[in-house]
Amino acid sequence: MRTDSYSRLPAAQARARPMARSGAHETAAGAAVIEVDRIRHAFGRHAVVKGLSFKLARGNIACLLGPSGCGKTTVLRAIAGFEPLQDGRIVLEGQTVSSSDALVPPEQRRIGMVFQDYALFPHLDVAANVGFGLHSTGRAGRAARVEEVLELVGLAGSGRKYPHELSGGQQQRVALARALAPRPELLLLDEPFSNLDVDLRERLSLEVRAILKAQGTTAILVTHDQYEAFAMADEIGVMHDGVIEQWGSAHELYHRPASRFVAGFIGQGVLMPGHLRGDGRIEVELGMLHPAVPLQLPADAAVDVLVRPDDIVHDDASPMQAEVVHKAFRGAEILYTLRLASGGRVLALVPSHHNHAMGERIGIRVEIEDVVAFAA
Repeated sequence: MRTDSYSRLPAAQARARPMARSGAHETAAGAAVIEVDRIRHAFGRHAVVKGLSFKLARGNIACLLGPSGCGKTTVLRAIAGFEPLQDGRIVLEGQTVSSSDALVPPEQRRIGMVFQDYALFPHLDVAANVGFGLHSTGRAGRAARVEEVLELVGLAGSGRKYPHELSGGQQQRVALARALAPRPELLLLDEPFSNLDVDLRERLSLEVRAILKAQGTTAILVTHDQYEAFAMADEIGVMHDGVIEQWGSAHELYHRPASRFVAGFIGQGVLMPGHLRGDGRIEVELGMLHPAVPLQLPADAAVDVLVRPDDIVHDDASPMQAEVVHKAFRGAEILYTLRLASGGRVLALVPSHHNHAMGERIGIRVEIEDVVAFAA
């Protein structure tokens, strides 16, 4: 399991509609700006995208989230028109722009793209970079639009500066302004914050989301960083080995993962062995769990139960004891790794004023609202 910390999600993301695991995923009412329909792509004999589908409604921000090599950037490049398809189709505003026998050139798709390395022209000033795609606009109109988008991204008055005179965060804003200037139907962002430090990455991702929402821009973000996805996206598709394992809100992916991979990739936690009783309860070392929804597993089945750090409550009065074997200070909280009597381990997030020593035994109890279990 991953051991990244997990922060609470914005309410807007928590309200996003849950997704189904398979098929085409459309997450909001209204016509889809883009439909990706069972697309396949391979490099030689190596298949990297394997029948992937989703839809995205106007004004929504989606994220393709997954580890390196899962195929997410290839999907983005196919949408942009940089990669052909072996099968399937991509439909933008009702027009098929990619299929196995058709490929509309990138410049005819009305798609904006923000690249990982920003791809700014070093010999052009900021204004010229931002106005580069406004070929069909007159000089006065182009200048007005450049000024408008620079103000939108917080760079008013910076038009005469050159990229090398700007910080990384400012260069990222210029790249965003350039992509937004032609008013694209769809904006694509390829790992846009990966070159920035952690604090700036978090702040800028929230600011970029606010900018896109203010403009009503439909966007697709690609990243391996779940916290970027949580901060920016209304809906997230977790990719693994060329397919979407699950599509949904960040809240759903965290609390109701549809597969072992999603459970391990999103957030943190451990899988604890348990036993599904005939009455639907699950018996684990921590006690008896009561799933709100009956598990689709045979009675008396051996199961693995997902236990998140926020499922373990520090309680000095509890008869159940666990030994502190590792601790990671995180400001307001400490992430403890605790060893149970059986030798099994769990993680617990505890307010940092409870500063326990290594080897100390502390009382714990389990409170799991969304019980997630997989066949052992």
